Amino acid sequence: MQSLNNKTIFITGASRGIGREIALNCAKEGANVVVAAKSAEPHPKLPGTIHTVAKEVKQAGGQALAIQLDVRDEAGVKQAIEQGANRFGGIDALINNASAISLTRLQDTDVKRFDLIHQINTRGTLVCSKAAIPHLKQSENGHIITLSPPINMGKHWLKPFIPYTLSKYGMSLLTLGLAEELREDRISACALWPQTAIATAAVQYALDERIMQKSRTPAIMADAALAILKTSDLSYSGQVCIDEGVLRDLGTSDFDQYKYDPDATSLERDLYLDTDYI
Repeated sequence: MQSLNNKTIFITGASRGIGREIALNCAKEGANVVVAAKSAEPHPKLPGTIHTVAKEVKQAGGQALAIQLDVRDEAGVKQAIEQGANRFGGIDALINNASAISLTRLQDTDVKRFDLIHQINTRGTLVCSKAAIPHLKQSENGHIITLSPPINMGKHWLKPFIPYTLSKYGMSLLTLGLAEELREDRISACALWPQTAIATAAVQYALDERIMQKSRTPAIMADAALAILKTSDLSYSGQVCIDEGVLRDLGTSDFDQYKYDPDATSLERDLYLDTDYI
């Protein structure tokens, strides 16, 4: 397994939730973390900003650079990537974590809303990846990890929220394509998706608090992302990885540690999963 000591990890949507947890995991390994997100000021309902996470990264043992970033802004993305590379001497990994969720039927979704989630999810992933690739080519162990699902063509998944599904499947298709485009450059590109719902403030705010009780904490996604980042043989490149599957491959068997509610007797399987991908 490769060390992340002094490696530079650029994380979008890093001010809270899964992005924050990945940032802290990388920091514990001695990494430099570019904490990139829109949240520079406190949100009345959602805790965390780029500055609070940067402080936590430093406390955990890493170096941090906080950058306010909207992934819809192509020029801003290019500038942020360059700023991170100049600060730390390169970029070794990109985590495409920034995402927007909107679980509504096409008929009930304004086109402006679709444009927003598409620009953040699919287009944002494309823009960030394109900007990072020149730097990843200079890394000894370049990685792109995109938080997006398996492309499940079951009718029961194609029906309920077409706009969101288009944007998330677009992220996965882009990542699988990059795995092949970048294979000769020895850059790994994979998608990562949780087997269960993940308890984040965004989920609690946007969906149903009852789902939180049947969720796992962001730590499981962060542990899986860290495991992928530490590989150097392209073993996960071109795959849509499921968090539990990655950790089982490493010998993890105790998943109760990740429960949001320790007393939960059942967990909510995440979107687009019909079976356990383990």
